[in-house]
Parts: sequence; structure tokens; C-alpha cells
Amino acid sequence: MDTSSFSVLGIAGSLRQESYNRTLLRAARDMAPETLSITIFDLDDVPLYNADVEAEGLPEVVSDLSAALRASDGMLIATPEYNHGVPAVTKNAIDWLSRPPREAPIHEVPTAIMGASPGSTGTARAQSQLRPSLDAVNALCMPQPQLLMARAHEKIDDGTLTDESTRDYLVRFLNAFADWIARVQ
Repeated sequence: MDTSSFSVLGIAGSLRQESYNRTLLRAARDMAPETLSITIFDLDDVPLYNADVEAEGLPEVVSDLSAALRASDGMLIATPEYNHGVPAVTKNAIDWLSRPPREAPIHEVPTAIMGASPGSTGTARAQSQLRPSLDAVNALCMPQPQLLMARAHEKIDDGTLTDESTRDYLVRFLNAFADWIARVQ
């Protein structure tokens, strides 16, 4: 195992401040092993992707997001699942990060997906739909393990991930992600 330390850009595909996925991402940042340093980028002000806007020049927040990813060794996505699918916020961030096509900041970036939902299948469908989009932009998505936190409302209390088995699994997931980054870099 590589003993390097990696910087990771974390994004949550939810705009709600106390969403389960923002909480999960903050827990990942706070519980990350010494081999990972996770910086969270807030997607609240990222506009919907529009080629006309892009042609006029990237909005400052999109330039900041792109620069943050370029400065990172990997990307961690915490995605909710809305109506059995990937939310627009998550997909929109991927769309902006895939621009411009020949110089996309997401190209060959080691990436891991996790998600939290009150439903019984966690974010399985959203993650399944997100993987082809990440493949299309040549992100290097970690195939396993998967973190599909079901019944999030029972595992998060007052903005804190309290479920011990989920906390333990999150640490294993993050260690696997550090190994993935080392392997594909």
C-alpha cells in the first residue's frame, strides 16, 4: 500500500444545508485517514450548464470549481437520490467539470461515489446512473466498495453521523479510496 497523502475535492449533490449527503461528506472529511485530506466545495452558486454561458467565459464559481479539482488528486461525490435517479445538482457539476472537452479537469481523476438516503436502497439507483456519466468524461471511478447509506434519518442526528457501523464502514471506504488513488495515479 502506498503511504502517500492525497488531496481530495468533495462535493455534495444537494443544495439543502443540512442534507444527509452534506452531513455524510462532512463526516468523511472529519474521519478521513491520514492518507486523505478532503476539501468540500459548495455547489450552491454553480449555474446550470449552458454552452452559451460557457462561450462567454466560465462563471467565476465554475472556474473556482475547476481549479479546485485540478489542484486535487481525487474527487469524492456524495449524491442523493431523487425520484430513483441522480439529482440535477450532481449531474450539473459533472457537466461543468467536463468542459472544455480536450482539457476537462475531470479527465482521469480518481473518483469515488457515496450517498445517503432515507430509502431502503440508499442511493443505489443514483450511483448506478452517475457511473456512465463519469465513464463518458473519463473519470476513473472506484468500482468497489460502494457506500449506499440507507435509512439515513436513523443514522444522522442533529447534523452528525451517529451510527457506529456506518462510521466504521465510511473509514473502510475512505481507506479503499486512498488505495484506489494510489493505484490509478
